[in-house]
Amino acid sequence: MELKNICNQVVQIARETGDFIKEMRASGDLSVEVKGRNDFVTRVDKLSEERIVKALNDLIPGAGFIVEENSVSEKGEEYNWIVDPIDGTTNFIHGVMPYAISIGLEYKKEMILGVVFEAGLNECFYAWKGGGAWLDDEKISVSDSKFVSDSLIATGFPYNNFTKMEQFMETMDYFMKNSHGVRRLGSAATDLVYVACGRYDAFYEYGLQPWDVAAGIIIIREAGGKVCDFSGGSDFLFSGEIVTSASGIFDEFVGVIKKIMK
Repeated sequence: MELKNICNQVVQIARETGDFIKEMRASGDLSVEVKGRNDFVTRVDKLSEERIVKALNDLIPGAGFIVEENSVSEKGEEYNWIVDPIDGTTNFIHGVMPYAISIGLEYKKEMILGVVFEAGLNECFYAWKGGGAWLDDEKISVSDSKFVSDSLIATGFPYNNFTKMEQFMETMDYFMKNSHGVRRLGSAATDLVYVACGRYDAFYEYGLQPWDVAAGIIIIREAGGKVCDFSGGSDFLFSGEIVTSASGIFDEFVGVIKKIMK
């Protein structure tokens, strides 16, 4: 399988869907529905997912899909596309950037390809296994930060899972006092690729879904970064929790998360 060629096709799919999303946003035809507490879906999410699934169907015959809006529910035995048509729907509803399309390809439980198109800056981040990580036509890499004290940290706020709020607030307190600061954009896919290109040095969050992080995982790894769950293990795709950073601060950063979020 020629992953580079497939990745190029997925980039095109993401860009075209991004144009569609921006046109729909400009039209104001959103039709917002409430899925759960602080959890929303729009008509645009559903239509975008249908477009993406239809376009991906022909790329790898027999591949399954793990998607946010349930336009298809067909998990494959080996290959699975993991898709979020709009990561950052609340931002999208309010006309706030960023919001992003996230498309990842999993092969036997390993992420081997990822594309994140961030609509606000019209930037496309992508990677395939062994091919490096890219922002449009430029190769990217994580920062060379060596200490948390010299790093800018990103996180996301839980919107319906508040079981770890006390510990989470403690991490916020620590990083606000012991780093260059803490940022929250409202799109985990964007946070991840910003770590991959060195805009952020680290990111952590809990209460996530696989489609929030799937594409970003391979992009960060191909950019030279590291990823784990809150315990330092490898269950970061489906556990709902993720820790990632530049390699130089990874041990220190994970150590803080493990100690507080236990």
